[in-house]
Amino acid sequence: MTPNPLTGVMYHWLGGLASASFYVPYRGVKRWSWEIYWLTGGVFSWVVAPWFFASLQTNDLLGVLGSAPSPAFWWPILFGLLWGFGGLGYGLVMRYLGLSLGMAVVLGLCTVFGTLIPPLFTGEFHEKLLANTSGRIVLAGIGLTVVGIVVVAIAGARKDALLTPEQKAAVVAEFDFKKGIAVAIFAGIMSACFAFGLAAGEPIKGLSAAAGTGPLWTGLPVLCLVMFGGLITNGIWCAILVSRNRSGGEWAGRTKPGVERPPLLRNYVLSALAGVTWYFQFFFYTMGESQMGRLGFSSWTLHMASIIIFGTLWGFAFREWKDVGAGIKGIVWAGVALLLIATVVIGYGNSIAV
Repeated sequence: MTPNPLTGVMYHWLGGLASASFYVPYRGVKRWSWEIYWLTGGVFSWVVAPWFFASLQTNDLLGVLGSAPSPAFWWPILFGLLWGFGGLGYGLVMRYLGLSLGMAVVLGLCTVFGTLIPPLFTGEFHEKLLANTSGRIVLAGIGLTVVGIVVVAIAGARKDALLTPEQKAAVVAEFDFKKGIAVAIFAGIMSACFAFGLAAGEPIKGLSAAAGTGPLWTGLPVLCLVMFGGLITNGIWCAILVSRNRSGGEWAGRTKPGVERPPLLRNYVLSALAGVTWYFQFFFYTMGESQMGRLGFSSWTLHMASIIIFGTLWGFAFREWKDVGAGIKGIVWAGVALLLIATVVIGYGNSIAV
């Protein structure tokens, strides 16, 4: 199949929409502790969805994974484990900063590390990004993405400086700027490990293709490994919190005296929906990456940019920007415009490199 970067950009946009939207169902979960709904949704993110869709679309999934070289099998799991720390932080960032500002900080750092370190590690940075026109165009698009992220973050910081504590609590109940920024920086760096895990699993894509799997789906077995690594980190941390807070009974509807029983069916359905939506960002990511040609590592930038675009839209939908003036709103929309332009630039760079 001949790569089609424009189609790849559309897949990345779908993945970005899924990533930006996954936390929305969690907002409807009632009277469950964070660790309860995070782990419940996570089971669908890290186990159910990856194995279900990989089994559906991959020829001889177990045979492909069983024949994978040891480094290609274990490194994705290890990087997934490290990415799990980023995922944990990401959930906390949403609690402390809200969708708009939280995503801008986390994904800004994740963009830089996740896009540029793989070609640096393999020694292909000069060959792919500096030695030809297509690479330089893609590099310019990456730089434009970072500028767009910074602009969105500046708008978020100005918004938060203007709001009173009561206004902040109205849109983000646990708002804490200093704590949120610290967690966001950590989460952004660790979240980039997902890109490293996908890069480490490249040999498995070749085995999957050799087994007869279509080119759009060859990355799905690697997702099973990376997501399993994420399960280890998140599972251990949530188990610690469940033990510390004695919240395990919430899964069966038990609560503290005087607290109304949680709506179990609603909570399970919403958590499952959030988990599957979270997985779909990577489902579409692997499809998009398969269409980007020899500069496929730039997919990470496209993914991050689309997440911020849709995350900002959700921020407006949830009225996180309702108490700020037109000037600040203009800044955030300028940042979104830069990100949109960046996706076009990166798509064009990939198209002339095919």
